[in-house]
Amino acid sequence: MTRSISSFSPRPDRTGAGSISRKTLGYVLAGMAVLGLGGLGVSSLVAQVEGDRGIPPLANSADIQVDGITVDVTGKTGAEARLKGWKEAQKLAWKKLGGPDMPTESIDAMVSSVVIEKEQVGPHRYIATLGVIFDKAKSSQYVGGAGSVARSAPLLVIPVLYSGGVQQVFEVRGPWQRAWAEFQAAATPVDYVRPSGAGGESLILTAGQPGRRSRLWWRTILGQFDASDVLMPMARLERQWPGGPVKGTFTARYGPDNTYLGSFTLEAPSEQALPDMMDQAVERMDGLYREALARGDLKPDSTLTGGNAPLERAFAQLREKLLPAGGVPEIPVAEPAVPQAPTIVTEEPAGAPVETVNVQFVTPDAAAVDAGLAAVRGVPGVDGAATVSLAIGGTSVMRVSVRGGSNRLASALRAQGWQVSGSGATIRISR
Repeated sequence: MTRSISSFSPRPDRTGAGSISRKTLGYVLAGMAVLGLGGLGVSSLVAQVEGDRGIPPLANSADIQVDGITVDVTGKTGAEARLKGWKEAQKLAWKKLGGPDMPTESIDAMVSSVVIEKEQVGPHRYIATLGVIFDKAKSSQYVGGAGSVARSAPLLVIPVLYSGGVQQVFEVRGPWQRAWAEFQAAATPVDYVRPSGAGGESLILTAGQPGRRSRLWWRTILGQFDASDVLMPMARLERQWPGGPVKGTFTARYGPDNTYLGSFTLEAPSEQALPDMMDQAVERMDGLYREALARGDLKPDSTLTGGNAPLERAFAQLREKLLPAGGVPEIPVAEPAVPQAPTIVTEEPAGAPVETVNVQFVTPDAAAVDAGLAAVRGVPGVDGAATVSLAIGGTSVMRVSVRGGSNRLASALRAQGWQVSGSGATIRISR
Protein backbone atom coordinates (compact mmCIF):
# COMPACT_ATOMS: atom_id res chain seq x y z
CA MET A 1 0.00 0.00 0.00
CA THR A 2 1.45 3.35 -1.03
CA ARG A 3 0.87 6.61 0.70
CA SER A 4 1.27 10.16 -0.48
CA ILE A 5 3.34 12.74 1.35
CA SER A 6 0.24 14.55 2.53
CA SER A 7 -0.93 11.50 4.48
CA PHE A 8 2.12 11.80 6.76
CA SER A 9 1.64 15.53 7.38
CA PRO A 10 -0.26 16.54 10.53
CA ARG A 11 -3.64 18.09 9.85
CA PRO A 12 -3.56 21.79 10.72
CA ASP A 13 -5.98 22.96 13.41
CA ARG A 14 -7.46 26.39 13.85
CA THR A 15 -4.47 27.70 15.80
CA GLY A 16 -1.88 26.37 13.32
CA ALA A 17 -0.16 24.16 15.91
CA GLY A 18 1.60 21.10 14.45
CA SER A 19 1.42 22.36 10.85
CA ILE A 20 4.34 22.65 8.39
CA SER A 21 4.45 25.87 6.42
CA ARG A 22 5.05 25.93 2.70
CA LYS A 23 8.22 27.97 3.26
CA THR A 24 9.71 25.36 5.61
CA LEU A 25 8.81 22.55 3.22
CA GLY A 26 10.49 24.47 0.40
CA TYR A 27 13.72 24.76 2.42
CA VAL A 28 13.70 21.03 3.09
CA LEU A 29 13.18 20.11 -0.57
CA ALA A 30 15.83 22.59 -1.70
CA GLY A 31 18.34 21.11 0.74
CA MET A 32 17.61 17.61 -0.51
CA ALA A 33 18.13 18.75 -4.11
CA VAL A 34 21.47 20.40 -3.27
CA LEU A 35 22.68 17.25 -1.52
CA GLY A 36 21.62 15.13 -4.48
CA LEU A 37 23.41 17.38 -6.98
CA GLY A 38 26.50 17.46 -4.79
CA GLY A 39 26.65 13.69 -4.67
CA LEU A 40 26.13 13.54 -8.44
CA GLY A 41 28.99 15.99 -9.00
CA VAL A 42 31.40 14.00 -6.84
CA SER A 43 30.49 10.75 -8.59
CA SER A 44 30.95 12.41 -11.99
CA LEU A 45 34.43 13.63 -11.10
CA VAL A 46 35.42 10.21 -9.82
CA ALA A 47 33.98 8.54 -12.93
CA GLN A 48 36.30 10.51 -15.18
CA VAL A 49 39.29 8.41 -14.11
CA GLU A 50 37.58 5.25 -12.82
CA GLY A 51 37.00 2.03 -14.70
CA ASP A 52 38.88 0.11 -17.36
CA ARG A 53 40.34 2.73 -19.66
CA GLY A 54 42.81 0.86 -21.85
CA ILE A 55 44.75 -2.33 -22.52
CA PRO A 56 48.26 -2.48 -20.99
CA PRO A 57 50.79 -2.99 -23.81
CA LEU A 58 52.85 -6.14 -24.16
CA ALA A 59 56.43 -5.88 -22.98
CA ASN A 60 58.84 -5.70 -25.90
CA SER A 61 60.84 -8.91 -26.08
CA ALA A 62 64.32 -9.24 -27.49
CA ASP A 63 63.22 -12.45 -29.23
CA ILE A 64 61.66 -12.73 -32.69
CA GLN A 65 57.90 -13.41 -32.67
CA VAL A 66 55.73 -14.44 -35.61
CA ASP A 67 51.96 -14.29 -35.03
CA GLY A 68 48.90 -15.41 -36.99
CA ILE A 69 50.10 -18.87 -38.07
CA THR A 70 47.05 -21.04 -38.94
CA VAL A 71 47.27 -24.85 -38.85
CA ASP A 72 44.75 -27.63 -39.53
CA VAL A 73 46.17 -31.14 -39.00
CA THR A 74 44.98 -34.60 -38.02
CA GLY A 75 46.44 -37.40 -35.90
CA LYS A 76 45.66 -40.66 -34.19
CA THR A 77 44.74 -38.76 -31.01
CA GLY A 78 44.01 -35.18 -30.10
CA ALA A 79 47.35 -34.82 -28.28
CA GLU A 80 49.27 -36.18 -31.27
CA ALA A 81 47.42 -33.84 -33.63
CA ARG A 82 48.21 -30.91 -31.34
CA LEU A 83 51.94 -31.68 -31.25
CA LYS A 84 51.93 -32.14 -35.01
CA GLY A 85 50.21 -28.76 -35.39
CA TRP A 86 52.84 -27.02 -33.28
CA LYS A 87 55.64 -28.53 -35.39
CA GLU A 88 53.85 -27.39 -38.53
CA ALA A 89 53.43 -23.86 -37.11
CA GLN A 90 57.17 -23.68 -36.39
CA LYS A 91 58.00 -24.58 -39.99
CA LEU A 92 55.49 -22.05 -41.37
CA ALA A 93 56.76 -19.30 -39.05
CA TRP A 94 60.37 -19.99 -40.06
CA LYS A 95 59.37 -19.79 -43.72
CA LYS A 96 57.50 -16.52 -43.07
CA LEU A 97 60.68 -15.05 -41.58
CA GLY A 98 62.58 -15.97 -44.72
CA GLY A 99 64.81 -18.53 -43.04
CA PRO A 100 66.77 -21.12 -45.05
CA ASP A 101 65.60 -24.71 -45.49
CA MET A 102 66.46 -26.63 -42.32
CA PRO A 103 65.38 -29.89 -40.66
CA THR A 104 62.42 -29.69 -38.31
CA GLU A 105 64.66 -30.63 -35.36
CA SER A 106 66.97 -27.65 -36.04
CA ILE A 107 64.05 -25.24 -36.23
CA ASP A 108 62.57 -26.68 -33.05
CA ALA A 109 65.88 -26.04 -31.23
CA MET A 110 65.59 -22.30 -31.95
CA VAL A 111 61.97 -21.99 -30.73
CA SER A 112 61.65 -20.60 -27.22
CA SER A 113 57.85 -20.80 -26.93
CA VAL A 114 54.55 -21.21 -28.80
CA VAL A 115 51.73 -18.72 -28.18
CA ILE A 116 48.18 -20.10 -28.50
CA GLU A 117 45.87 -17.46 -29.97
CA LYS A 118 42.93 -19.75 -30.84
CA GLU A 119 42.66 -23.53 -30.84
CA GLN A 120 40.13 -26.33 -31.25
CA VAL A 121 41.18 -29.83 -30.20
CA GLY A 122 39.14 -32.81 -31.41
CA PRO A 123 39.59 -36.56 -31.02
CA HIS A 124 41.72 -36.72 -34.18
CA ARG A 125 41.99 -33.11 -35.42
CA TYR A 126 43.66 -29.88 -34.32
CA ILE A 127 42.72 -26.43 -35.70
CA ALA A 128 44.50 -23.39 -34.25
CA THR A 129 45.97 -19.95 -34.78
CA LEU A 130 49.40 -19.85 -33.15
CA GLY A 131 52.33 -17.53 -32.58
CA VAL A 132 55.93 -18.78 -32.57
CA ILE A 133 58.75 -17.05 -30.67
CA PHE A 134 62.32 -17.76 -31.80
CA ASP A 135 65.32 -17.21 -29.56
CA LYS A 136 67.15 -14.25 -31.05
CA ALA A 137 70.61 -15.42 -29.97
CA LYS A 138 70.14 -18.68 -31.91
CA SER A 139 68.14 -17.48 -34.91
CA SER A 140 69.62 -14.05 -35.67
CA GLN A 141 72.46 -15.63 -37.67
CA TYR A 142 69.88 -16.93 -40.17
CA VAL A 143 67.10 -14.32 -40.12
CA GLY A 144 67.10 -10.61 -39.38
CA GLY A 145 70.22 -8.85 -38.25
CA ALA A 146 72.32 -8.90 -35.14
CA GLY A 147 71.01 -5.53 -34.00
CA SER A 148 72.57 -3.60 -36.89
CA VAL A 149 69.34 -1.77 -37.78
CA ALA A 150 69.24 1.69 -36.24
CA ARG A 151 66.17 2.33 -34.10
CA SER A 152 64.21 5.53 -34.00
CA ALA A 153 63.92 7.91 -31.08
CA PRO A 154 61.16 7.08 -28.54
CA LEU A 155 57.85 8.03 -30.19
CA LEU A 156 54.59 8.38 -28.25
CA VAL A 157 51.64 6.52 -29.84
CA ILE A 158 48.13 8.04 -29.65
CA PRO A 159 45.78 5.58 -31.46
CA VAL A 160 42.63 7.53 -32.40
CA LEU A 161 39.48 5.58 -33.36
CA TYR A 162 36.44 7.09 -35.15
CA SER A 163 33.44 4.77 -34.90
CA GLY A 164 29.71 5.45 -34.83
CA GLY A 165 30.22 9.20 -34.94
CA VAL A 166 32.37 9.13 -31.78
CA GLN A 167 36.14 9.58 -31.53
CA GLN A 168 38.07 7.96 -28.73
CA VAL A 169 41.51 6.91 -27.47
CA PHE A 170 41.36 5.60 -23.89
CA GLU A 171 37.81 6.61 -22.90
CA VAL A 172 36.72 2.96 -23.23
CA ARG A 173 38.51 -0.21 -24.22
CA GLY A 174 38.40 -0.12 -28.01
CA PRO A 175 39.63 -2.56 -30.67
CA TRP A 176 42.17 -0.12 -32.17
CA GLN A 177 43.99 0.57 -28.90
CA ARG A 178 43.87 -3.15 -28.07
CA ALA A 179 45.53 -4.03 -31.37
CA TRP A 180 48.37 -1.57 -30.68
CA ALA A 181 48.76 -2.86 -27.12
CA GLU A 182 49.04 -6.46 -28.32
CA PHE A 183 51.44 -5.64 -31.17
CA GLN A 184 54.87 -7.23 -30.67
CA ALA A 185 57.20 -4.33 -31.46
CA ALA A 186 60.53 -6.05 -30.79
CA ALA A 187 61.21 -6.71 -34.48
CA THR A 188 60.47 -3.17 -35.69
CA PRO A 189 63.07 -0.37 -35.72
CA VAL A 190 60.42 2.14 -34.59
CA ASP A 191 60.59 2.67 -30.81
CA TYR A 192 56.90 2.87 -29.88
CA VAL A 193 55.96 4.33 -26.48
CA ARG A 194 52.48 2.91 -25.83
CA PRO A 195 50.56 4.27 -22.81
CA SER A 196 47.97 2.09 -21.10
CA GLY A 197 45.41 4.85 -20.43
CA ALA A 198 45.49 4.24 -16.67
CA GLY A 199 44.95 7.04 -14.15
CA GLY A 200 45.16 10.54 -15.60
CA GLU A 201 46.52 9.37 -18.99
CA SER A 202 42.95 9.11 -20.30
CA LEU A 203 42.39 12.81 -19.47
CA ILE A 204 45.58 14.03 -21.18
CA LEU A 205 45.76 11.79 -24.26
CA THR A 206 42.40 12.40 -25.91
CA ALA A 207 41.24 12.39 -29.52
CA GLY A 208 41.55 16.18 -29.58
CA GLN A 209 45.22 16.12 -28.60
CA PRO A 210 46.53 15.58 -32.19
CA GLY A 211 44.88 18.87 -33.17
CA ARG A 212 46.98 20.93 -30.77
CA ARG A 213 49.88 22.98 -32.13
CA SER A 214 51.37 24.44 -28.95
CA ARG A 215 55.01 23.30 -28.62
CA LEU A 216 55.05 24.08 -24.91
CA TRP A 217 52.03 21.83 -24.37
CA TRP A 218 53.57 19.02 -26.44
CA ARG A 219 56.85 19.30 -24.52
CA THR A 220 54.92 18.79 -21.30
CA ILE A 221 53.08 15.73 -22.63
CA LEU A 222 56.15 14.11 -24.17
CA GLY A 223 58.22 14.80 -21.07
CA GLN A 224 55.79 12.76 -18.95
CA PHE A 225 56.28 9.71 -21.20
CA ASP A 226 60.03 10.17 -21.92
CA ALA A 227 59.29 10.47 -25.65
CA SER A 228 60.90 12.67 -28.29
CA ASP A 229 57.97 13.01 -30.70
CA VAL A 230 54.49 11.65 -31.35
CA LEU A 231 52.76 9.25 -33.77
CA MET A 232 48.99 9.41 -34.44
CA PRO A 233 47.71 6.22 -36.14
CA MET A 234 44.05 6.90 -36.93
CA ALA A 235 41.31 4.38 -37.74
CA ARG A 236 37.82 5.15 -39.07
CA LEU A 237 35.25 2.33 -39.03
CA GLU A 238 32.11 2.30 -41.20
CA ARG A 239 29.46 -0.43 -40.71
CA GLN A 240 27.12 -1.30 -43.55
CA TRP A 241 24.49 -2.74 -41.17
CA PRO A 242 24.51 -4.26 -37.67
CA GLY A 243 26.52 -7.47 -37.77
CA GLY A 244 27.51 -6.92 -41.40
CA PRO A 245 30.78 -5.94 -43.09
CA VAL A 246 33.02 -3.36 -41.45
CA LYS A 247 35.13 -1.05 -43.62
CA GLY A 248 38.20 0.51 -42.05
CA THR A 249 40.17 3.50 -43.31
CA PHE A 250 43.58 3.83 -41.63
CA THR A 251 45.79 6.91 -41.75
CA ALA A 252 49.35 7.32 -40.45
CA ARG A 253 50.15 10.77 -39.07
CA TYR A 254 53.17 12.12 -37.26
CA GLY A 255 54.41 15.07 -35.20
CA PRO A 256 52.76 18.05 -33.48
CA ASP A 257 51.77 19.42 -36.91
CA ASN A 258 49.75 16.24 -37.63
CA THR A 259 51.78 15.48 -40.78
CA TYR A 260 50.23 12.98 -43.21
CA LEU A 261 52.41 9.94 -44.05
CA GLY A 262 50.04 7.51 -45.80
CA SER A 263 46.72 5.64 -45.66
CA PHE A 264 45.01 2.39 -46.73
CA THR A 265 41.65 0.63 -46.42
CA LEU A 266 40.68 -2.84 -45.20
CA GLU A 267 37.37 -4.65 -44.83
CA ALA A 268 36.16 -7.26 -42.34
CA PRO A 269 33.23 -9.48 -43.37
CA SER A 270 31.67 -9.33 -39.88
CA GLU A 271 32.13 -8.05 -36.35
CA GLN A 272 33.81 -11.34 -35.40
CA ALA A 273 36.55 -10.67 -37.96
CA LEU A 274 37.15 -7.10 -36.72
CA PRO A 275 40.05 -7.98 -34.31
CA ASP A 276 41.91 -9.78 -37.12
CA MET A 277 41.46 -6.76 -39.39
CA MET A 278 42.79 -4.46 -36.66
CA ASP A 279 45.86 -6.66 -36.13
CA GLN A 280 46.53 -6.61 -39.86
CA ALA A 281 46.08 -2.83 -39.92
CA VAL A 282 48.66 -2.34 -37.15
CA GLU A 283 51.22 -4.38 -39.12
CA ARG A 284 50.60 -2.31 -42.25
CA MET A 285 50.70 0.89 -40.20
CA ASP A 286 54.05 -0.20 -38.78
CA GLY A 287 55.21 -0.66 -42.37
CA LEU A 288 54.29 2.95 -43.20
CA TYR A 289 56.22 4.20 -40.18
CA ARG A 290 59.20 2.01 -41.13
CA GLU A 291 59.25 3.53 -44.60
CA ALA A 292 59.02 7.02 -43.12
CA LEU A 293 61.93 6.21 -40.80
CA ALA A 294 64.01 4.98 -43.75
CA ARG A 295 63.27 8.22 -45.63
CA GLY A 296 64.31 10.27 -42.63
CA ASP A 297 60.82 11.66 -41.97
CA LEU A 298 60.65 10.48 -38.35
CA LYS A 299 63.37 12.73 -37.04
CA PRO A 300 62.31 14.40 -33.75
CA ASP A 301 61.10 17.97 -34.14
CA SER A 302 63.83 20.37 -33.02
CA THR A 303 61.23 22.67 -31.46
CA LEU A 304 60.30 19.82 -29.09
CA THR A 305 63.78 18.62 -28.14
CA GLY A 306 65.90 21.75 -28.44
CA GLY A 307 64.66 23.36 -25.22
CA ASN A 308 64.94 27.16 -25.51
CA ALA A 309 67.42 27.03 -28.40
CA PRO A 310 64.97 28.33 -31.08
CA LEU A 311 63.90 31.15 -28.80
CA GLU A 312 67.51 32.07 -28.04
CA ARG A 313 68.34 32.13 -31.76
CA ALA A 314 65.40 34.45 -32.40
CA PHE A 315 66.61 36.83 -29.65
CA ALA A 316 70.14 36.74 -31.08
CA GLN A 317 68.86 37.70 -34.54
CA LEU A 318 66.81 40.52 -33.03
CA ARG A 319 69.84 41.86 -31.14
CA GLU A 320 71.92 41.83 -34.34
CA LYS A 321 69.29 43.92 -36.12
CA LEU A 322 68.74 46.44 -33.34
CA LEU A 323 72.30 46.89 -32.02
CA PRO A 324 75.24 48.27 -34.01
CA ALA A 325 78.39 46.27 -34.68
CA GLY A 326 80.01 47.36 -31.41
CA GLY A 327 77.21 45.84 -29.38
CA VAL A 328 76.34 49.13 -27.58
CA PRO A 329 73.40 51.17 -28.83
CA GLU A 330 74.13 54.77 -29.78
CA ILE A 331 71.80 56.96 -27.75
CA PRO A 332 71.93 60.74 -28.28
CA VAL A 333 72.78 62.55 -25.04
CA ALA A 334 70.87 65.72 -24.18
CA GLU A 335 71.30 67.88 -21.10
CA PRO A 336 68.33 67.27 -18.86
CA ALA A 337 66.49 70.21 -17.42
CA VAL A 338 66.40 68.55 -14.01
CA PRO A 339 68.73 65.96 -12.44
CA GLN A 340 67.74 62.44 -13.38
CA ALA A 341 67.72 59.52 -10.98
CA PRO A 342 70.36 56.89 -11.77
CA THR A 343 69.19 53.77 -13.63
CA ILE A 344 69.83 50.51 -11.84
CA VAL A 345 70.68 47.64 -14.21
CA THR A 346 70.46 44.10 -12.89
CA GLU A 347 73.40 42.09 -14.20
CA GLU A 348 73.31 38.38 -14.94
CA PRO A 349 74.79 36.46 -11.96
CA ALA A 350 77.47 34.72 -14.05
CA GLY A 351 79.11 32.94 -11.14
CA ALA A 352 75.95 32.22 -9.14
CA PRO A 353 75.20 28.54 -8.51
CA VAL A 354 72.19 26.88 -10.12
CA GLU A 355 69.35 26.22 -7.67
CA THR A 356 66.17 24.19 -8.09
CA VAL A 357 62.91 25.97 -7.31
CA ASN A 358 59.39 24.48 -7.36
CA VAL A 359 56.87 26.94 -8.80
CA GLN A 360 53.15 26.40 -8.22
CA PHE A 361 50.79 28.10 -10.68
CA VAL A 362 47.05 27.94 -11.36
CA THR A 363 46.19 26.26 -14.69
CA PRO A 364 42.48 26.51 -15.57
CA ASP A 365 43.25 25.50 -19.17
CA ALA A 366 46.08 24.63 -21.55
CA ALA A 367 46.70 28.29 -22.38
CA ALA A 368 47.52 28.95 -18.72
CA VAL A 369 50.11 26.16 -18.82
CA ASP A 370 51.77 27.73 -21.86
CA ALA A 371 51.69 31.22 -20.30
CA GLY A 372 53.24 30.06 -17.03
CA LEU A 373 56.02 28.10 -18.70
CA ALA A 374 56.76 30.92 -21.15
CA ALA A 375 56.97 33.51 -18.36
CA VAL A 376 59.37 31.43 -16.26
CA ARG A 377 61.54 30.33 -19.17
CA GLY A 378 61.89 33.96 -20.27
CA VAL A 379 63.54 35.00 -16.98
CA PRO A 380 67.30 35.61 -17.39
CA GLY A 381 69.29 32.98 -15.54
CA VAL A 382 66.73 30.19 -15.97
CA ASP A 383 68.47 27.11 -17.40
CA GLY A 384 65.36 24.95 -17.63
CA ALA A 385 61.72 24.66 -16.56
CA ALA A 386 59.46 21.64 -16.88
CA THR A 387 56.14 20.64 -15.31
CA VAL A 388 56.34 17.80 -12.80
CA SER A 389 52.64 17.86 -11.95
CA LEU A 390 50.01 18.90 -14.49
CA ALA A 391 46.48 19.63 -13.26
CA ILE A 392 44.14 21.24 -15.79
CA GLY A 393 41.55 23.09 -13.73
CA GLY A 394 43.74 23.09 -10.61
CA THR A 395 47.26 23.97 -9.52
CA SER A 396 50.22 22.64 -11.52
CA VAL A 397 53.83 22.50 -10.41
CA MET A 398 56.96 23.15 -12.48
CA ARG A 399 60.57 22.53 -11.50
CA VAL A 400 62.89 25.38 -12.43
CA SER A 401 66.71 25.48 -12.54
CA VAL A 402 67.72 29.11 -12.03
CA ARG A 403 70.92 30.99 -11.26
CA GLY A 404 70.49 33.26 -8.27
CA GLY A 405 67.80 31.22 -6.53
CA SER A 406 64.14 31.89 -5.84
CA ASN A 407 64.64 35.53 -4.86
CA ARG A 408 65.92 36.45 -8.30
CA LEU A 409 63.19 34.41 -9.99
CA ALA A 410 60.47 36.03 -7.85
CA SER A 411 61.75 39.55 -8.58
CA ALA A 412 61.78 38.93 -12.33
CA LEU A 413 58.24 37.48 -12.29
CA ARG A 414 56.93 40.44 -10.25
CA ALA A 415 58.37 42.72 -12.90
CA GLN A 416 56.28 40.84 -15.49
CA GLY A 417 53.11 41.49 -13.48
CA TRP A 418 52.84 38.19 -11.62
CA GLN A 419 51.85 37.99 -7.96
CA VAL A 420 54.45 35.93 -6.12
CA SER A 421 54.14 34.40 -2.65
CA GLY A 422 56.32 32.06 -0.67
CA SER A 423 60.08 31.83 -0.53
CA GLY A 424 62.90 29.34 -0.45
CA ALA A 425 62.62 26.21 -2.57
CA THR A 426 58.87 26.70 -3.30
CA ILE A 427 57.02 29.76 -4.54
CA ARG A 428 53.50 30.32 -5.90
CA ILE A 429 52.64 32.65 -8.76
CA SER A 430 49.29 33.93 -10.03
CA ARG A 431 47.84 36.71 -12.16
